[in-house]
Amino acid sequence: MFCLTPVLVAVVCLLIAWIFKNADGNIERRKEERRARAEARPWVDEDLKDSSDLHPAEEDADDWQDSEENVEHIPLSHTRYPEKEMVKRSQEFYELLNKRRSVRFISNEQVPMEVIDNVIKAAGTAPSGAHTEPWTFVVVKDMDMKHKIREIIEEEEEVNYLKRMGRQWVTDLKKLRTNWIKEYLDTAPILILIFKQVHGFAANGKRKVHYYNEISVSIACGILLAALQNAGLVTVTTTPLNCGPRLKALLGRPTNEKLLMLLPVGYPSKEATVPNLTRKPLDQIMVIL
Repeated sequence: MFCLTPVLVAVVCLLIAWIFKNADGNIERRKEERRARAEARPWVDEDLKDSSDLHPAEEDADDWQDSEENVEHIPLSHTRYPEKEMVKRSQEFYELLNKRRSVRFISNEQVPMEVIDNVIKAAGTAPSGAHTEPWTFVVVKDMDMKHKIREIIEEEEEVNYLKRMGRQWVTDLKKLRTNWIKEYLDTAPILILIFKQVHGFAANGKRKVHYYNEISVSIACGILLAALQNAGLVTVTTTPLNCGPRLKALLGRPTNEKLLMLLPVGYPSKEATVPNLTRKPLDQIMVIL
């Protein structure tokens, strides 16, 4: 029978201890890597983390609405322009949108509410996954409510600039001369808060799947920006980092909604300035194959 000598026993014990120590080290190293990855993206908005990307099969199937299979199809209403007119219209539209700038100096002059109605109706023409239209546009005009929104955002933004966003992001923003003070949230006559609905509700109370809800609402936001520019109004796209839950509670929004974007809307103030920025030329943003 094979017997272990004291020396061999010691070697085996050392080997076992080394294996366990190495295993513990690997666990700690993996934890450190996870922490490093989390710290590498400190600007991730916790409110945008949701279950909207889960496949319906991962949820309780009994909670979801049956699909609507029968929708009438009608002839397309479409205007086709002569080639010269197409080129002219596309050039004019580009020139209009090329004048769009993010404006942080907004006048308190009132804006016709009919204009706001129309630009939001325009945003509501955006395509959406399975035509679920997963957007809610909350228009805030009340001065007290606007100030409460400002207080929440400035409180969180101060923490964002000092801790969450990271040194590189704060450095990159210096050329824009932005900070956590958001005076335009008080002065702008209109605040539009855009919420994505991570799911909807059918008439029978069952949940309705909202496919690609964030992409759909983002497209609607793009159309809204174009509509505001077309109407002669200005705004600045604001994504209040980690303000979503508090703003949602303040505005009394339901649990299936999550804040995606906030737009202060109005006319530019007389002293308004913008950074002298340029946009990438066509050959840097388009590839033809």
